[in-house]
Amino acid sequence: MNKTMLLTAGLMTLALASPACADDGKSFPGNKLLLTNGVTTIEGTSGGGMATWATIAGRETDRSIGVSTHVTVIALPDYGWESHGVSIGIGNRIELSYARQNFDTRDVGAALGIGQGYKLNQDVYGAKLRLFGDLVYGNSLLPQVSAGIEYKHNLDRPIALAVNAAQSDGTDFTLSATKLILARSLLVDTTLRLTKANQNGLLGFGSAAGAGYSLQFEGSLGYQLSRRAVIGGEFRTKPNNLGLGETNWFDLFGAYALSDNVTVTAAYVDLGSIATFNDQRGAFLSAQLAF
Repeated sequence: MNKTMLLTAGLMTLALASPACADDGKSFPGNKLLLTNGVTTIEGTSGGGMATWATIAGRETDRSIGVSTHVTVIALPDYGWESHGVSIGIGNRIELSYARQNFDTRDVGAALGIGQGYKLNQDVYGAKLRLFGDLVYGNSLLPQVSAGIEYKHNLDRPIALAVNAAQSDGTDFTLSATKLILARSLLVDTTLRLTKANQNGLLGFGSAAGAGYSLQFEGSLGYQLSRRAVIGGEFRTKPNNLGLGETNWFDLFGAYALSDNVTVTAAYVDLGSIATFNDQRGAFLSAQLAF
């Protein structure tokens, strides 16, 4: 049994052992309003495509559990991205997540001397706790606020160190505030991320020159066209620890709930410069299955 299977089994065991499962003997009631569990980020947490939100994965209510799985692809001029993973929400309070990220360097791999079509790989293990507030209900001025942690295990340590990263593994910390203003059909999110990740961790963490943790910002704004459809944009700042011209990220997205359990997200993404190759703009497509 590989690490992914072990992690998934462990998450399921923890969730099923939780008192939250005891509600009427029904583990997956799925009573959240559509889209209020968010979609899945590239790190595997609930949120937008690029930005983490204070949402908790799954469609569970306060006394049940929920499960969400996803597959995401990003097509860029010089690179390709694929990620997949699973998240579990417990009592709409705790989120546990896992994602595998695969980054195809295509022709750039040969130019960088690591091999044609070389793929960089990373595992991301996440946990998030809703501290207070509610995304939808309660005081309209009080957002839902969650704190999160993401441990990123880079599977290409020699390459990370070769580009002068200080470590191949690292941990991000997030604090998110998210609110859906129903009267205006608006979703607003702001997230602070404490990180030393280079290109999300795919090029390691920090630098041999001493660059370490820095505070970065993630923001999202969405407009709900209907109970099933939302459009919006995201912005995410990035550190430039390695001096390779790493730039901020931006996207324009649309998400649609095909059913109560299936959501698809499409976006135009601008990832700027990646490993000195500029103008990395392209298409983002993600599918999520949630209960």
